[in-house]
Amino acid sequence: MGLIPQGTTLAPRNPGVLPWNELPENGRIFAARLQEAFAGFLEHTDAQIGRLVAFLEAQNLLDDTLLIVLSDNGASQEGGPRGVMDEFSTFNLIREDLDDIVANRLDDIGTSRAHSNIPWGWAQAGNTPLKWYKQNTYGGGVRDPLIIHWPKRIKETGIRHQFCHVTDVTPTVLDVTGISVPETFNGHPQIPLHGTSLAGAWDNVDSPTPRGPQYFEQFGHRGIWKDGWKAVTYHRKGDDFDTEDWALYHLDEDFSEGHDLAAEQPEKLKELVEAWWAEAEAHDVLPLDDRTIELFGGAARPGTPHDRHEYVYYHPISHVPADAAPRLGGRAWTIAADVTVPEGGCEGVLYARGSHNGGHTFFVQDGKVQFDYNALGEHFRAAGAAELSPGRHVIETRFTRDGQAGRLTVAVDGNEVGSTEITKIVRMLSSTGVDIGADRLSPVVDDYDGPFAFTGEIHKVTFTILSPQERQDIETLARTELAKE
Repeated sequence: MGLIPQGTTLAPRNPGVLPWNELPENGRIFAARLQEAFAGFLEHTDAQIGRLVAFLEAQNLLDDTLLIVLSDNGASQEGGPRGVMDEFSTFNLIREDLDDIVANRLDDIGTSRAHSNIPWGWAQAGNTPLKWYKQNTYGGGVRDPLIIHWPKRIKETGIRHQFCHVTDVTPTVLDVTGISVPETFNGHPQIPLHGTSLAGAWDNVDSPTPRGPQYFEQFGHRGIWKDGWKAVTYHRKGDDFDTEDWALYHLDEDFSEGHDLAAEQPEKLKELVEAWWAEAEAHDVLPLDDRTIELFGGAARPGTPHDRHEYVYYHPISHVPADAAPRLGGRAWTIAADVTVPEGGCEGVLYARGSHNGGHTFFVQDGKVQFDYNALGEHFRAAGAAELSPGRHVIETRFTRDGQAGRLTVAVDGNEVGSTEITKIVRMLSSTGVDIGADRLSPVVDDYDGPFAFTGEIHKVTFTILSPQERQDIETLARTELAKE
């Protein structure tokens, strides 16, 4: 197709990627199934895009519809060297049991019971011929496909090789639709768009790249493109940003960043490094921060939804996104539901967060008050029979920490009815948010089918945080586990 220039050098194997025949048998079985699921996901995605295209064509709208398809980054490295059954095991620094997965959970891959990710080897293959992965600023992390389809406007079809960045997409759409960007909104000055329209390349395949320098930065990895050249770093956590080495590539002649010219052209490298610092200053990149997992446990900024110790939700309420939901993680907490029980009793979910892969659910079923703490598929359940007579009641659950373990209780009107010990604390819950009065997304447990709405009346649900986020604990664990890799 001409997407990759003839003569492109194949990048060397990334560190830590074993050849296929050196993987243990269980490792190959697991890796193959993960990639099969990923391939199936891509086929499914392609089919759904096809449905949209077929509809537009049937409605005689396809020729005058602007379609833009792009990826968000290179293939992911979060699966680690083996791949993972549940990506949140990585974020919680929990090592999965490969033998158990192959023996008992292999068929869960590709279903709602897995939140899996491919191993480094498949990610490297997906990024071929480029090096490194998502999170890195080398080509394997930042080069992505971009497809633009608009037959009525784009007369000369084919491949374009001009450099472009994701920030160019919005300026392009605004340019071709004739929409101007307001300088103020409701009296507030707006940040100017940083990108450049790509429309010039639609009409002239050989038109020069219209934009200036483009910087990259992620977890301390840095890079900059300028006039067909690229300077880039691979940052190792804790290294001095001012003294670490930069590589230099002439991308117009070296698509895969295979020939480092830093030693041969020090002045060109100096020019690009200085340009990076200038762009970083201009676009609020500084100060640099190379924390990774620790950022998830950072202290809440003043004024954010997390800058508090109590959250009160009144029912009915829609799904609360994860970024606004209470941070329970490694903390101690109580959840109290103020409810009215109707004649004949009630059942249903009071609070839920997560999915089969991990989370919480607080519910009433078969005359029992129950709280299930789903620690990445391992369930801890506090439950007890409760006399929920018609009328007003407070149904409460409490979690207390004891080092790396904890105790979970459930109570009705102050009387404890059930408890359990928790030996596996999940500090980073599911990326899904909170539901009050139902479990609207993928159910956390098999006991019920979602949404299993509460059949009584919920007046309010109060979350009280009893201890601060275990930030130091998270940082210590992160350093320990990352050192093992």
